Amino acid sequence: MLFSSIEFLLVFFPITYGINFLLPKKLRNYWLLICSLFFYAWGEPKFVFVMIFSICMNYLLALWIEKSRNNKKTAKAVLTLDVAINLGILLIFKYLNFITGTVHAWLPVSRSWFPQTSIALPIGISFFTFQAMSYVIDVYRGVEAQRNPAYLGLYISLFPQLIAGPIVRYTTVMDQINERQITGDDFKKGIMRFLLGFNKKILLANVLSEVADMAFASGNNTVCMAWLGALCYGLQLYFDFDGYSDMAIGLGRMLGFRFLENFNFPYISNTLTEFWRRWHISLTTWFRDYVYFPLGGSRVRPSRVVLNLFIVWFLTGLWHGANWTYILWGILYGSVTIAERMWRIPKRLAEGPKSIRILYAVFLRIFHFVEWVIFRSATLDDAGIYLKTMFGLSGHAFSDAWFLFWLREYSVFIVIGILCCTPLFRIILEKLKLGQTRNGEWESGVSCVIQFILFLVSFSCLVMQANNPFIYFNF
Repeated sequence: MLFSSIEFLLVFFPITYGINFLLPKKLRNYWLLICSLFFYAWGEPKFVFVMIFSICMNYLLALWIEKSRNNKKTAKAVLTLDVAINLGILLIFKYLNFITGTVHAWLPVSRSWFPQTSIALPIGISFFTFQAMSYVIDVYRGVEAQRNPAYLGLYISLFPQLIAGPIVRYTTVMDQINERQITGDDFKKGIMRFLLGFNKKILLANVLSEVADMAFASGNNTVCMAWLGALCYGLQLYFDFDGYSDMAIGLGRMLGFRFLENFNFPYISNTLTEFWRRWHISLTTWFRDYVYFPLGGSRVRPSRVVLNLFIVWFLTGLWHGANWTYILWGILYGSVTIAERMWRIPKRLAEGPKSIRILYAVFLRIFHFVEWVIFRSATLDDAGIYLKTMFGLSGHAFSDAWFLFWLREYSVFIVIGILCCTPLFRIILEKLKLGQTRNGEWESGVSCVIQFILFLVSFSCLVMQANNPFIYFNF
């Protein structure tokens, strides 16, 4: 079930929220658990059993670890078992098809040894598996294990952030699971945050995807059309995932949960290191805390730091999908990040001349375009063909009437999308707020009116459109 669907907006959430509001506090977690499992089972009912297995397994092993705290050897062995099972679930459902296909391609004789697997991918499996693992690891590190299996099940399956993040830590919401309050202010802020994300998804991500899909599907792009497609895909990806995160945070807020932010205007970053502190923050910090730091982080010799960063970025690429394009995407981002760290580029840019900062900013934007092309392409060959066109190496024309048509038809959305990638509108509202005598009531009221008007436009678009999936459901 999609947040941007009529079923969710008019049926599922009103019923879920209404009954949750009327129930006694001690029953709300059980109700939300039932609703969350139903939400996940809506599209593929059989996969809900994978999640239930994950909940039960992690619940029992976490209790075992807590019970074995006086025996470090046993606790570590149980933790290893838990991580192995969780990664095994990912291996089977997300990577086994890729592995068998790769082996068959590299070693054709192996086709007679074992067949090509064709296992369907449960949506959001990487998100809820990482949440479950982080919980057990935190218990190993000293956090008190959850005694109520339904409460742990709610943490892992909570529908606002279930299938596309943000990746929520147990330590962030454990007190809210046990005891939380829903105030009128929470509901107001939650619904406004949800509307903001909904409007980003429908009015920007979905619209810009039309240009991106057309460009990536065409085998005869001009140079300008290839760049326009890459630009629109970069904007689509951002507003799709940032919009989903806004909706998840807003829904959680309406239910009494406070999730951490997942995006912070990443495209205004001056370095790649800064970009990844602003983009998909929950995933970046997850790999930092549960992979990079345990490997030694930056407290080891420089060559080991490089290896640690490479491992993290290789796994980051692999996390996004079982495809060589994702692996290459992660390695390239990791290579530039390592270069920035080894050559102290952030410090040099801060202390150097403005012209160098401008040149590096141009390089970063071009690098993002290249990376998003690789990320979007189905194969490395497809990515290579598209990139050759972008850089004028395919023999295609520089521009044509077709490019001018798409640019003219979608220029308003592209300009608005670029502006929304910056804090410009937030700054304008904050400046308007300074002139008010009632702590920004005018600004708040205007924002509400604007968001509701845009929501009505978005909803009318939703009624007319049959398909608007979220990109990150695939991960």
